[in-house]
Amino acid sequence: MAENDLSRMNRYKDIITKVGNDLEMDPAVICGIISRESRAGSVLEDGWCPNRYGFGLMQVDRRYYPEPEKTGEWNSEEHINQGTEILIGFIKKIQAKFPSWSKEQQFKGGISAYNAGPGNVQTYEGMDIGTQGDDYANDVVARAQWFKMNGF
Repeated sequence: MAENDLSRMNRYKDIITKVGNDLEMDPAVICGIISRESRAGSVLEDGWCPNRYGFGLMQVDRRYYPEPEKTGEWNSEEHINQGTEILIGFIKKIQAKFPSWSKEQQFKGGISAYNAGPGNVQTYEGMDIGTQGDDYANDVVARAQWFKMNGF
């Protein structure tokens, strides 16, 4: 799937790289989320997913983050910055919730929480149960690894 998004993702490479550097987040991880959430924008209508809850490349959900469209255009640096800050916040929540987990496990738990919330993450082995497709974190990590090997 990630390879199908590469040409679209490259349109946002400079923004993704800048946000990643500014927030100390691997740009490939940002790409993994963008690929999973919006297929690098290909499934969006005027920046929204079909159900009109998620906004932008990173699908910031207006049910939890009111009026995300006011943070910037759907494909803007401001939007990607907002989505990445949300991800970082979830990683920190998982670090606090599971201090005995390795950094890698906490990071992956934060990715899962980005989709289904930190309350959904109960065990490392079962963290994806209840996420979209029951495979969210595993899929995002696989996509991120692919983007890392392909220029991000």
